[in-house]
Amino acid sequence: MALQKSVRAQKKAPTGNALTALWGLVAWLTGVLVSLAVGFGMTSGVLRIPEIPLLVTATAGWIVIILAVLGVILALIDKFTR
Repeated sequence: MALQKSVRAQKKAPTGNALTALWGLVAWLTGVLVSLAVGFGMTSGVLRIPEIPLLVTATAGWIVIILAVLGVILALIDKFTR
């Protein structure tokens, strides 16, 4: 019986106030902006990794950009389909 209650408690969505939600949004948005800045810096050659060819760095930058944009799209889909 106690195990069933703990499983139900884990399935509940965490509750929080508006300040907690705002803090989460700010942290998430900051992460997205930093990811995009780093990705675009790597693709343009401004951010380089010593001893790593520019082609590899630029490719990694594009991967970061694509994943950041994909993360935003998936987060919006998740938010609006609940």
